[in-house]
Amino acid sequence: MSKTRIVLVRHGESIVTVKRVLGGPRTCSGLSELGKLQAARLRDRLAQTRELDVDILMSSGYPRARETAEIIAPALSSLPISINTGFGEHDPGPECDGLTFDEFVRRHGAPDWSADPHAEFFPGGETIAQFHSRVSGALNDVLRKYSGKTVLVACHGGVVDAVLRTTMQTPATGAFEVHTKNCSITELVEVRAGHFALMRYNDHAHLHGLPLATNNS
Repeated sequence: MSKTRIVLVRHGESIVTVKRVLGGPRTCSGLSELGKLQAARLRDRLAQTRELDVDILMSSGYPRARETAEIIAPALSSLPISINTGFGEHDPGPECDGLTFDEFVRRHGAPDWSADPHAEFFPGGETIAQFHSRVSGALNDVLRKYSGKTVLVACHGGVVDAVLRTTMQTPATGAFEVHTKNCSITELVEVRAGHFALMRYNDHAHLHGLPLATNNS
């Protein structure tokens, strides 16, 4: 019997990252030029290696994730893109969405991401616990609907972190940190119900030679 594979691709560099803005679902403005190039590099790699036999192509609802999925889709038999908002990044809420990082810190102070996951870092936004619960729900829904399939999800660094913490059954904060690269591949296999093997994390070999980030000086 085929095993369910979950392939997580973090989106390419985003415009909000270049501008140092909290780009939630209301203000995300898509990929930077470097981000588009990163996604094209991933597309070309997947087209050449055929290393992934993807059945379902999915994206969060954020423009930066959708654009990433659209760019790589031709290497995946131009599969239709299914939007799953459950895989969206940590939502800062309407009050903070669109603030620059500097303005957010000036108003609310620097958040302590290793603290209580039920604490409200973003006034009116999701707590870490709520974010992880949402992502976990989206993951469980995919596992139930697409058992035995390979599902590729264009998503976000925070989502990759949440999925790893969920599948490894670790605390929502602390214990370890991950620093997921743009357009990197993270792959998990459900070896038996509720038990996962991490096959690879942060695979970004296809980005060799590209700038690490857009020069924003």
